[in-house]
Amino acid sequence: MKAAPVFVLLCSMGSSFAQTIPSTEVQIKTALLAAPEESKDKAMVYGYSPSGEFIVLRKGENELVCLADDPAQQDLNVSCYHKSLDPFMARGRELKKEGKKRQEIFDIREQEVKSGKLIMPKQPATLFVFSADKEKYNPATGEVQDGYLRYVIYMPYATAESTGLPTKPTAAGMPWIMDPGTHRAHVMIDPPKK
Repeated sequence: MKAAPVFVLLCSMGSSFAQTIPSTEVQIKTALLAAPEESKDKAMVYGYSPSGEFIVLRKGENELVCLADDPAQQDLNVSCYHKSLDPFMARGRELKKEGKKRQEIFDIREQEVKSGKLIMPKQPATLFVFSADKEKYNPATGEVQDGYLRYVIYMPYATAESTGLPTKPTAAGMPWIMDPGTHRAHVMIDPPKK
C-alpha cells in the first residue's frame, strides 16, 4: 500500500504554510530522473522523512548519490552526483542549514579545502541536475512534463588555461568553466531547452 503524501506545517520569519512531502516512492522516482539510466537501480537516494528531516531513503550500491526534491522549494529540482563529491555537498547543506549565505558557503568551503579539512575529488566528478516548473510536476504521482537536464563536471582548481574552455558560454549548449581556479571550478553543460 502506498503512503499518502504528508503535510508538514513550517514556520518561516513569522509566516507559516503547509507543504507536501511526497511518499518515499515518489521521492526516489523523481530523484532518479537526474541519474544516467545505467546507474538508477543501485544509486543511493537522500530525501525527506514525513516530519521533514533529511534522511537516507535508499542505500546505494554504486558510485552515484541522488537528492530528492526539497519540498520547501517551489519548483522541482533533483540531482545526482559522483560519491566523491559527497563531503563537499554535505558540507554545503550543513552550512546552508546554519543560515550561511551563498558567498559565505563558497568562502568557508574554499578555506576548508585549502587547509585539507574538506577533501575534494582528485579526478573530474559529475553532477546531473534535473528541474521542472512546479506546474509541470505532480508530487502525488511523481509525474513530470517538460523537465530539463543539465550537466556539471567538477574539476577543482581547473582554469580556462588548463582546460582550454571559455569562462562563459558563447553558443547554446557549449561547455564552459565556472569558478575557475577555485575549489568549486566546474564545467557547465546546459543543453538547449526544447
